[in-house]
Amino acid sequence: MAYGESDLVATFFTESDGKVSALVRGARRSSKRFAGGLEPMHVLALTLEDKGSELMRLADSRVVEMHLSLVGDLAALDAGGRALRWLRHLCPPRTPEPGAWEGIVGLLAALDAGVGESRAPEDIDLELARFGFALLAEVGYGLELDQCTRCGKTVPAERAVMVDPAAGGVVCTSCGGGAMRLSSRVRALAAAVARGEPVAASLDEARALVKLAEDVMAAHGGLDPAR
Repeated sequence: MAYGESDLVATFFTESDGKVSALVRGARRSSKRFAGGLEPMHVLALTLEDKGSELMRLADSRVVEMHLSLVGDLAALDAGGRALRWLRHLCPPRTPEPGAWEGIVGLLAALDAGVGESRAPEDIDLELARFGFALLAEVGYGLELDQCTRCGKTVPAERAVMVDPAAGGVVCTSCGGGAMRLSSRVRALAAAVARGEPVAASLDEARALVKLAEDVMAAHGGLDPAR
């Protein structure tokens, strides 16, 4: 974000401190000082000065792991951008999130490595959904897909279910149901992805998984999926 006449405020997701914001002096006046060190999607090494205020100050930034293939592919770039937006909304400031850190580094590397004509669009969405479910579990919003979150009744695996994102998962019809219906197939895929298991899905199924993750984030983290 622009700050004053020549500065920027940049938000970073870091290994040691989670989400942090830093003042970048003179960044709007000259792009040479930090070169690619302010571009998203790459892994950076930062030197941050913390004087106890809300904003740190960025003293130095350099790229240590470039994802050039990712930033050159629109579908992969969109997926990476959505993942970073999820982090911004779900992770509180200055709170270490080691699982989320490993997840985003792994996702960006996978998106970068998988760019090419042979990769199907559903593969990108599955990677994104896998990260989304893992992130939800990491911050305490993991989905319950086997039992009703209100009465605890187990719903047979072969049945479609109604899901209430705000309630954290399945709500049986006896307890009022939920606004979102999951077919037995998508429910099984969501459970497998949440467990970190490899799956194969159609494009519509993969997109349904991403939508499910985003709906839960909207319910708990104030995410606007349209932005």
